[in-house]
Amino acid sequence: MLSARSLFQEIVDDDDSYRLFCSIAASGEAQGGWENARIATLVPPAMSALAPKIARHGADEDKHGRIFRALLRKRGLEPVPVPPETDYTMLLERRGIGLAHDRLRRDERLTEHDIVVYLSHSRVTEQRASDQMLMLVRYFGDHPEVGRGIRMISRDEDNHLSYCHEELLRLARAGHGRTIQRTLRECALAEIAVHRDVSLAVMAHMGRILRWSRARSAALSGGIRAVYAYERAAGWRRMADLRMPERRDALGGPAEAAPGE
Repeated sequence: MLSARSLFQEIVDDDDSYRLFCSIAASGEAQGGWENARIATLVPPAMSALAPKIARHGADEDKHGRIFRALLRKRGLEPVPVPPETDYTMLLERRGIGLAHDRLRRDERLTEHDIVVYLSHSRVTEQRASDQMLMLVRYFGDHPEVGRGIRMISRDEDNHLSYCHEELLRLARAGHGRTIQRTLRECALAEIAVHRDVSLAVMAHMGRILRWSRARSAALSGGIRAVYAYERAAGWRRMADLRMPERRDALGGPAEAAPGE
């Protein structure tokens, strides 16, 4: 039976597919850690109160990268190069979403507008991360090999999403509401297209590694495209709305240590 549970179990059970999965995840988290660390350093003086929270966000992402690399080490596996077509962060940047890396490499203060763009982009991508990790926790939260790391990452992603909601609502009250609404819509529509393309690319690689039949690969591709069609028609709105989270100041403290640290 074709299901998210059986699909992920198949990936986890095979060393080559598991190595690719963890390598892609670790690379994406490391990029997110670097981006947030740079943004925290370059926050404009008027928004300096945000810097510790952005730094905490980056520390969490770095920790997630270490968790995925630790999962590889436990199996005696080394990371593999990430295929460019599966690089979610790079593909978003190419679409002009978020803050460009060449901008972050310069020692030049960001503007308030830049921070609004950053938080709007994060609100959308953290929704995706939170949803995906929640699914993995539902199916594999008790898995002896990956369960503990998945649960920790899921908690962090929920915190990141809460933080984005709270800070964007605060900025909307400060007069940035129209910019936030416009940016959220642009980010959401771009993200769902990139998520479709990355999902198709990852499944193509997994299909070759695991020797899936043409029928199975076609079914998975059809499912990915169907999800995109729904998100393009209406589902993107869920990724662009704002509501006050139940947990306030979710990134107000130090990052939790990774398992084994």
